[in-house]
Amino acid sequence: MAAGMDRRSVVFGGGAALVPLAWPGRLVAQASASSGGALSGGDGALADAEIDDLVETFRARFEVPGLAVCIVRPGQAPFARGYGLRALGSAGAVDAHTRFAIGSNSKAFTSAMLAILVDRGKLAWDTPVVALLPEFRLYDPVATQQFTVRDLLIHNSGLPLGAGDLMTFPATSHTLDDILHGLRFLKPVAGFRTAYAYDNTLYLVAGMIIARLTGQSWEAAVTKEILQPLGMTGTVAGFSALNGQNVAGRHARLGPPVRGLGPVQPIMPHEQDKIDAAGGINASAHDAAAWLAVQLARGRLPDGSRLWSEAQAGEMWAPRTIVSSDAGPDSAKPARSVIAGYALGWFVQQYRDQRLLSHAGGLSGQITQHALLPERGIGLAVYTGTEERYSSVGLRNALLDRLIGVAPADWVALMLAQREADHARALKDFGGGAIPQPAGGPALPLAAYAGRYRDPWYGDIAVTQGPAGLHIRFVPTPVFEGPLEVWGTDSFRTRFGPQAEEDAVVHFAVEQGRVTGVTIAALSPLADFSYDFQHLAFVPVGPVSR
Repeated sequence: MAAGMDRRSVVFGGGAALVPLAWPGRLVAQASASSGGALSGGDGALADAEIDDLVETFRARFEVPGLAVCIVRPGQAPFARGYGLRALGSAGAVDAHTRFAIGSNSKAFTSAMLAILVDRGKLAWDTPVVALLPEFRLYDPVATQQFTVRDLLIHNSGLPLGAGDLMTFPATSHTLDDILHGLRFLKPVAGFRTAYAYDNTLYLVAGMIIARLTGQSWEAAVTKEILQPLGMTGTVAGFSALNGQNVAGRHARLGPPVRGLGPVQPIMPHEQDKIDAAGGINASAHDAAAWLAVQLARGRLPDGSRLWSEAQAGEMWAPRTIVSSDAGPDSAKPARSVIAGYALGWFVQQYRDQRLLSHAGGLSGQITQHALLPERGIGLAVYTGTEERYSSVGLRNALLDRLIGVAPADWVALMLAQREADHARALKDFGGGAIPQPAGGPALPLAAYAGRYRDPWYGDIAVTQGPAGLHIRFVPTPVFEGPLEVWGTDSFRTRFGPQAEEDAVVHFAVEQGRVTGVTIAALSPLADFSYDFQHLAFVPVGPVSR
């Protein structure tokens, strides 16, 4: 549930390193029903049939059960169409109205909602967060006082990648107030405003500010101020509001030997509304046309009124944090940007010779892409029902190449090669297939490892001994529960159920015959960064009590 520089997938967001004028209603209805019209793009022409062929090629080669595409351009009817099945083993087809969880593409909605409030004089981008949320605290008291609303959105806090995600994902008992309180215990790994590291928790704080200023939930505010004016009637802000049958299923490779490898299988989602301000929008390709169009129109609606001002559009698109600097394109990476930055809910970089604003959105079992080429007036959305990024990134780039009229790269081959290399590295880490068990074992009787342990931002784990050995329970996260198996010196691996998605290695620090602390790391090198077990540092707090 994350984004940026991922290991297995982008759970909540988008990676710039891997890396969109029309409206809903009548125009989208025409586009959805069309069967062969042309979308002339830039210097090239892109017919509906060509789009269909391209999509089906990616879908087949990357084993994607179903996906949807939206393309919007000046003077043309939007293209919005679904392909394949909503879920493996189901007869339900993806269409233009099938809703996908767009993950971290929701972040731009949070930024837009704040821009609306800035236009109304409710706050400024440079307003200190403590002036709006007096209870806001970071580990560094100086950063606490200097932290602005803009800083919540641009991933320059100094916190490590994905810090605090375990307070929200998988489903936990933590409340938004718990998450806000836990921030003060998350230790930075870089100076404030000195480095890029993608996070989700600070977008949740931005959502709390929206709720505080509007007197309603983030979900209600975004629905009233953005979704309804845009006519996005099939889009919902928040997972609890998602209903009906026309919802894309989730799919992943579950092994062996670990998640990210093996055949594609259906999985169950387990998100909660507490993540909504960072990743809770569920939208269709049909509705995406309106969102892409209002972005390209810099907040202007077809009747001339505005959701946000031209000035705020500029603020949201201005890169503030350098994400990466590289050598530029080559044969293996023909779209690589020399410099990529992060703005307010958007990555900004060069694509070919164009300015590209983009984001990815990832949750368990789905990856989505939004892209804007503002100078061309082109908008693009690619929604896939799988958590592998290769198909969505490759299809996005293949469509962009054709829309702007450049000689298209062979994005199928390039992304297949990347997948093969990623899988090969993972298998090498696992000794060619099986996960190697480290040498060593427990130095103490098993009973000595039992107890309750506490991390200041996450909460408690409980370790108990039974007839079959040790058992662990992460108290705030119900799916993190199961037996412990010896895995090296004073270390044990978990055997969680499939809904937990990632197992972990639990290491007990032993001094003078007793446990003094517990640290944890993800078992798989492919584990997504939102499984930030490595940020936990538990200390003993007493015996286990239910």
